[in-house]
Amino acid sequence: MKAELATDVGPLRLKNPVMPASGTYDWFGRDPEQVSADSFGAVVTKSVTLRPQAGNPPIRVAETPSGMLNAIGIPSVGIEEFLEEVLPQYHALDPPVIVSVQAYSPRECESMLARLSEQPRVDAVELNLSCPNLAHGTITAQSARLSAEMVAAARGATRLPIVAKLSPNVTDIAEIARAVEEVGADALCLINTVKGMAVDVETRQALLGNRSGGLSGPAIKPIALSMVWECYQEVDIPIVGVGGIATAEDALQFLLAGARAVQVGTATFREPRSLARIIAGIEEHLAQDGLHSVGELVGWCHKGRLTVGS
Repeated sequence: MKAELATDVGPLRLKNPVMPASGTYDWFGRDPEQVSADSFGAVVTKSVTLRPQAGNPPIRVAETPSGMLNAIGIPSVGIEEFLEEVLPQYHALDPPVIVSVQAYSPRECESMLARLSEQPRVDAVELNLSCPNLAHGTITAQSARLSAEMVAAARGATRLPIVAKLSPNVTDIAEIARAVEEVGADALCLINTVKGMAVDVETRQALLGNRSGGLSGPAIKPIALSMVWECYQEVDIPIVGVGGIATAEDALQFLLAGARAVQVGTATFREPRSLARIIAGIEEHLAQDGLHSVGELVGWCHKGRLTVGS
């Protein structure tokens, strides 16, 4: 008998714990015979904003050792065109659709969540709390109070499951995790990118057009794992782990640290089939260790030292 791969992220039931990270997967530009979204636990859209925005000037992406820097700036068609032109394309996909939302104030958040709640094919929302808050001139996810205000606004506007995506660029991520849990977040997504930059020696200038950007890829996996482990001890809501996952072993490490599901981002740029391979690898690991479900692995690190086969 095959092991059960299904997992729950709050009220959302996933057939397996693997999904793409927001903004990293071109759902409709690839050959569906090569990479089928139907095998994923969920699909996550690129972040949408209330109004259209162009994003940052080039250069937007730079390769770094064991990762990449991006300063894309969340280009978005805005919520109206997203609902009319983009979201309908997801209707044919089998897995649950999680819409990533970038709001710059609680009022914007309320407005977008109210609109998304009216849509039949939105199964959950992921609140990207890691970009600047226009009203306060700071990063929402760097403040427990501002993060709670944003999630509370979302909670008041929708019954949809809410996943709060937090930033690693903080002193105490557990404090922020507790704050968003208290006001109604159904799950956490840990972590967003780590702030970094690159310098062009020839021009003697910052390589990215925005100067700094977000570091992703294998370089940030230890940071992400640590924050998943820490928050698992502090909150009762489920955690989606993300940051440097490229293999089944990477994903398994996040599950053992406390994540109920994982997202894969940078790895898909190099190998679009990485998600399918990770799903297969998790299933193989469960079979080899005689485990009945993926849920048996979640949080094992917190029970003591892992003994293979036990």
